[in-house]
Amino acid sequence: MSKIFVSGLVNIETTVKVRKFPIDYYPIDFPFFGVNSAVSGVGVNIAKALKTLGDDVVLTSMTGNDFESEQVFAELDSVGIDTKHIRKCLVATPASAVLYDDSGKRQIYCDLKDVQEVEYGFSDEFADCDIVISGNINFNRELLRKAKAAGKTIATDVQVLANINDDFNREFLENADILFLSDEEINGDYREFLRAIGEKYKNKIIVLGMGVNGALMYTDNTFYQLSAVKVENVVNTVGVGDSLFSAFLHYYAKGTDPLECLKKAEIFASEKIKTNGAAKGFVSESTIDELSKKIVIDVQMFT
Repeated sequence: MSKIFVSGLVNIETTVKVRKFPIDYYPIDFPFFGVNSAVSGVGVNIAKALKTLGDDVVLTSMTGNDFESEQVFAELDSVGIDTKHIRKCLVATPASAVLYDDSGKRQIYCDLKDVQEVEYGFSDEFADCDIVISGNINFNRELLRKAKAAGKTIATDVQVLANINDDFNREFLENADILFLSDEEINGDYREFLRAIGEKYKNKIIVLGMGVNGALMYTDNTFYQLSAVKVENVVNTVGVGDSLFSAFLHYYAKGTDPLECLKKAEIFASEKIKTNGAAKGFVSESTIDELSKKIVIDVQMFT
């Protein structure tokens, strides 16, 4: 069992099923069982995924001292994730609303409250952890510096990145040994974009999530392009990047070869999107191992 440190956003997520994008105006709609609220956020999504896969998880985050925070603590307690490092120091608990349609497309509205202005105050909570996972949020900037000084392996998902010199994400890019990102805002050749990141920031592994087009990994000056796992019954793709990231790190912490890590992570993510909600739909390691025997993922290698 690996011990993994996770620090990231915790929020209350409300998902709303819509007929289509763009949304036509009408005063009221009745999407029966299409509006649901749950505890989510990058920190929760990753922590729950890793816990399901069998890891020992240390989660740090911040909430308000409000009704929503009680939901957060109750949910984490119910799945066996320790809440002692979650501080009720915000004005209010962050919240998000996710609109999604039958094809899996989604539009997210994320209200961070005052989380970007409050410092966590890290000490050595990560000291005995194998990997430090840092969400790209302001209170983790201190964590990056301390984890790097302690010689820890740092993993970060910067989500959407359009410019390798992005001011907000620069510290996260500089400190990440393992870096994940999405293809959603990249204009131009994906391989050249990843190569430019690697040359500038010297990351050990970079993984680009490409949705229905699979994933692209850059490591040791070599690219590996993986086909996507075909999923017939997609319900909601929100949180798919977090699940890909989590599963990759679960297997990486066990010493698995990075290419095999990414193959299994794709399978894990493909199972997750059959469920509505970013923090739901995670399957066990044994399920992934069984599915790996049946699912073929094509790999192309480039230099």
